[in-house]
Amino acid sequence: MGAALAVVERDSFAAADACYGGMVSFLKSGEAKEQTESQLERSVEGRIRELARELIQAHLLERGPGEAAGEVSGADGVVRERKRVHERGVETIFGEVRVSRLGYGADGVESLHPLDAELNLPQELYSLELRRRAAEEAAKQSFDETVLSLEQRTGTSVGKRQVEELVQRAAVDFDAFYAAQTPEELAGTGSVLVISADGKGVVMVPRDLREATRKAAEKRSHKLDKRLTKGEKRNRKRMATVATVYTVPPYPRTPEQVVRGLAPHHERDPARPRPEHKRVWASLEKDPDQVLEEAFREAEHRDPDRKKSWVALVDGNKTQLEILEDLAGLHDVELSVVLDIMHVAEYLWDAALGFHPEASKQREEWVSKRLLEVLRGRASWVAAGMRRSATRRRLRAKRRKLVDKCADYLLVYKAYLRYDQYLAKGFPIATGVIEGACRHLVCDRMDAGARWSLAEAEAVLRLRALRSSGDFEEYWAYHEQQEHQRNHVAHYAHGQVVPVRRASSLLRSVK
Repeated sequence: MGAALAVVERDSFAAADACYGGMVSFLKSGEAKEQTESQLERSVEGRIRELARELIQAHLLERGPGEAAGEVSGADGVVRERKRVHERGVETIFGEVRVSRLGYGADGVESLHPLDAELNLPQELYSLELRRRAAEEAAKQSFDETVLSLEQRTGTSVGKRQVEELVQRAAVDFDAFYAAQTPEELAGTGSVLVISADGKGVVMVPRDLREATRKAAEKRSHKLDKRLTKGEKRNRKRMATVATVYTVPPYPRTPEQVVRGLAPHHERDPARPRPEHKRVWASLEKDPDQVLEEAFREAEHRDPDRKKSWVALVDGNKTQLEILEDLAGLHDVELSVVLDIMHVAEYLWDAALGFHPEASKQREEWVSKRLLEVLRGRASWVAAGMRRSATRRRLRAKRRKLVDKCADYLLVYKAYLRYDQYLAKGFPIATGVIEGACRHLVCDRMDAGARWSLAEAEAVLRLRALRSSGDFEEYWAYHEQQEHQRNHVAHYAHGQVVPVRRASSLLRSVK
């Protein structure tokens, strides 16, 4: 005889009903009445997880076996006419469930499962929701802690290696997600569009260091066998480029107001506007010019008609300045490059040691006066003045070197020290946003003593960036759509998944 279709009555939810009944019976029992409230919570939590697992299992039985509503043809053009029931497991946040579904096959080709496509099942054992939980936890804490957290919060045991793989898969659509964004409607946001970037080193496994760094590391000898000592990490790091783009309303100020807001006064201004639509991200894989190119593209999404004032906040890195100038020309942007005022202040504080003791009031007054003049757009005058003063006082070489270093700095970067103009236009003049991004994205997660592989570190940086930018929820919806496209739609003829016939409350099995 040929294949026969047998129909058997069943109650898919019987096991779930029994599980619920068992939970109620427990709560009525003498055992439960001897427990404290916190013990009850823990007892019920485990039973609720099992009930949820049984409910999902019952639902999957109702959805099966996934009989196709039409001809099943693959992207290879082969029609799959042979039907066979295949079973697979799915590890959910409540535990493992089994899915019995019809596979459609033919000689020499892979079977297709329409029910898998309808459910958007991943190729691996772990569900997309479990992958999501792993991604969120790993973005906040170590992989070891993520393993423990998943077990505590879901009752599901996932090995560390599997967590690392899930996290990498979770981040694969990061670039595509942002590339697919349409220009935002930001007419009501601030007219100042800010781009900023910085670098932060991450200790890597030797194979994933950049070539020049790896060769330098191979030449160095180690003082200890078990750990790196001071100075030895220098050739063990790969630089992550951190970037941010945001808008802000213009906020005109006077130089005097800025000085009063700096240490030791710290006069906070409640009227100071906050950054809007801030996006931050970091990459170890990409070079600085690639990351800054992404920053310009992100800015163009926000201001395609070039109606805003574009400002680049920098720390004086010469390579970064060259890249910014090249990109501004390439994208036909009038870019105002602003050197971080806090870096200037640090040079002034060092120069002041040439004239006054470190903890003296005179040193503080010296810095305040010259910083005020720099903010008034007189950086060259300040540089010349401190040199004249050093010459008149006949400072010794060591002290004179501090003064000359600051003066040289002011003159080399004077084109980016036009603070009188920046303040009048209401531009920001400090890099606090990007420095905060460096701490949060890189330092808070990557500086725990571990050595990172490039793939793991890049994935974690991407996930942390999504959370910091407030884009994780939208990204995850996009990621699940892309998984459906990759794992299912792409395998069917003309990219059309064959729909599944609606199953009745009867169990169909193919013999």
